[in-house]
Amino acid sequence: MINREAAWCLLTEFTQSESLRKHALAVEACMRAYSGKIAAEGTEGKDLGLSEQDLWGIVGLIHDFDYERWPSLEDHPYRGNEILKERGWPEVITRAIMSHAEYSGVKRVTPMEKALFACDELAGFITAVALIKPSKSLAEVDVKSVRKRMKDKAFARKVNRDDIINGAADLGVDLDEHIGFCIEAMKGIARELGLDGSAAKTA
Repeated sequence: MINREAAWCLLTEFTQSESLRKHALAVEACMRAYSGKIAAEGTEGKDLGLSEQDLWGIVGLIHDFDYERWPSLEDHPYRGNEILKERGWPEVITRAIMSHAEYSGVKRVTPMEKALFACDELAGFITAVALIKPSKSLAEVDVKSVRKRMKDKAFARKVNRDDIINGAADLGVDLDEHIGFCIEAMKGIARELGLDGSAAKTA
């Protein structure tokens, strides 16, 4: 049975890191938001008994499920892909996850695949920006602050700026609009992400 609960169980089986789980939730939120904007009339999910929102969300939730155990370029996302296939996950999901790695050789063709790539690095970057705010809250993050930090190469240096820029372009959305859209999507689950200001109060 492919559903959100199964996806969460898969993620938590292989990922113990709280920060990686939160990253998965952040990308899921962005993907769910984009599904409503881009894929309202999509049919990929219907074949699986899922809404497009659930399908896109599941892809976002499990895109890095194997990363904690196998973080190398040789293993991720290939190991995860093998596990998904062994457990009967459908190709529409496995292919999308493979396509989010630039080096996998799997080209991004569908809107869902393009959205995953566009949201992945950006969600991590928005989180990093929120965490340096005094309140550690998404409420303090806006497009301007994200763009400013993107220019600072020393900040969140592991995040590939080109992936953020190219991802938005490939998705066909303006970069500032894309950043703002993902900030708003993540604000919807700020509490689950620990970015609602509560972390600053307990620090």
